[in-house]
Amino acid sequence: MIKTLFVDLDDTLWDTFDNNKESLKELYVARNWGQHFASFEAFFDSYYRINDCLWDEYRRGLIDKHTLTLNRFRKPLQGVIDPTDSEILQYNDDFLSRTAQKTRTCPGALEVMPYLHRYYKICIVSNGFREIQRAKLENSGLATYVDHMVLSEDVGINKPHKRIFDRALSCCSALREETLMIGDSWAADIVGAHNAKIASIWYNPYKLEMPQDEIRRPIHQVQQLTELLELL
Repeated sequence: MIKTLFVDLDDTLWDTFDNNKESLKELYVARNWGQHFASFEAFFDSYYRINDCLWDEYRRGLIDKHTLTLNRFRKPLQGVIDPTDSEILQYNDDFLSRTAQKTRTCPGALEVMPYLHRYYKICIVSNGFREIQRAKLENSGLATYVDHMVLSEDVGINKPHKRIFDRALSCCSALREETLMIGDSWAADIVGAHNAKIASIWYNPYKLEMPQDEIRRPIHQVQQLTELLELL
């Protein structure tokens, strides 16, 4: 019987894509970057592609947090502004400050979480940075439904490594066979749960294809969080 739920935060409960895009647009306007780009969308397309690749490298342990932070702004601005490291860190602080205030959640999150918290112990397991994850929970209204939060930055290893899930199990005093992982990232959440011998549900709102040769399969996949009301 499942007693504990490990739940990813970014783009599973908290709408990372839209909240970050809105924050970046505010930063773009405040820093007057519009004089250097054809449009905000042109800047954002470049930023998003670069940031996505950097997070993949970070998750696999190929780069550290500092490198990710610098390059996600340096690369899209390269040849246009060429800011110093100090200036980039100022951009990043400004971006994170704005992002921390955003409250948009993924569809159904604020409907589903009170139900899940009524019956299960809830632990957020996230690769996100510590200086902003707590603010996301508090400002979006999700914090009241969360019992614990385990961050890769605190453990020293990222999902999908088994060790972050082991830390979460210890933190929650939970058994593997009584724990279920819910998340949107196949590479981090579903593979990670498999590595830790924990069952999983894949939140797949964009109907992505499951890898054909993949043996690390979730017990369910859902396109809407509200489907969890029937499954759990």
